[in-house]
Amino acid sequence: EVVERQLTKEEQQRHDDRESMFVVNERANQWFQEQLHNTTEGIAIGLSYFRERGLREDVIRDFHLGYAPKSGNQLARMLQQEGYDEQFILNNVDTKIGTGVCGKTEEGKIYDRYRERVIFPIYTISGKTVAFAGRILVKNEKTGKYVNSPDSIIYSKSRELYGLYQAKQEIARQDRCYLVEGQMDVIQLVQSGIENVVASGGTALTINQIRLIHRFTENIVLLYDGDKAGIKAALRGIDMMLEEGINVRVILLPEGEDPDSFAKRHNASDLKAFLESNQ
Repeated sequence: EVVERQLTKEEQQRHDDRESMFVVNERANQWFQEQLHNTTEGIAIGLSYFRERGLREDVIRDFHLGYAPKSGNQLARMLQQEGYDEQFILNNVDTKIGTGVCGKTEEGKIYDRYRERVIFPIYTISGKTVAFAGRILVKNEKTGKYVNSPDSIIYSKSRELYGLYQAKQEIARQDRCYLVEGQMDVIQLVQSGIENVVASGGTALTINQIRLIHRFTENIVLLYDGDKAGIKAALRGIDMMLEEGINVRVILLPEGEDPDSFAKRHNASDLKAFLESNQ
């Protein structure tokens, strides 16, 4: 028998905070996509970058890719004008409340976290926008290649997998999951017809991520770069998967290749044949 229990004030508040953060992320996600497809800057910089990487229009839209413009506070202004609460736009490091789509300077000015980057939204298993990864387009020694959403009460990098929301049915259908490292690896493989693929998203693989996949299949194929770092990451992942009762296989790509570049250079049937015969 399920006994219904009234939420305490604190539990209700936490629930409301979480929902408010998902709403802010959803609005930001829409806005990033609008910037990519409907603005001169987005089309000239963001969309042309994705096209240069060989992505088709339908795939760009399926993964809801976006663009954050150069101007430092357009997103912040839009969210404030539409009445979103500042605490959910920013991120409090201590309470972990807030999405962190924007930050605040010491002078108290709010700015956009992802400016001049292409945006990869990250979804929960049920399809809610939980976080963003923003990739820089111009090489800059002072900033990292990626800026990610900060840890919060809705998001922890070690508990999410990029592409799982889109891939979960195909993983269950094929009873197998390909695991790669980066977002572009996932997107290029999907474009080449391999739809049962997810990425750990630039972090070392965690037990929580393995357990997420385990809900859909017991068979994981690690598809990592063939360099030393890729081999090291694969070995570390194997031990953790075996402990979780996963049947694990590994495909090491030729030296100097990653799944993104390899998928781009092979047609769908050749790629599938390679993956089947090199596990």
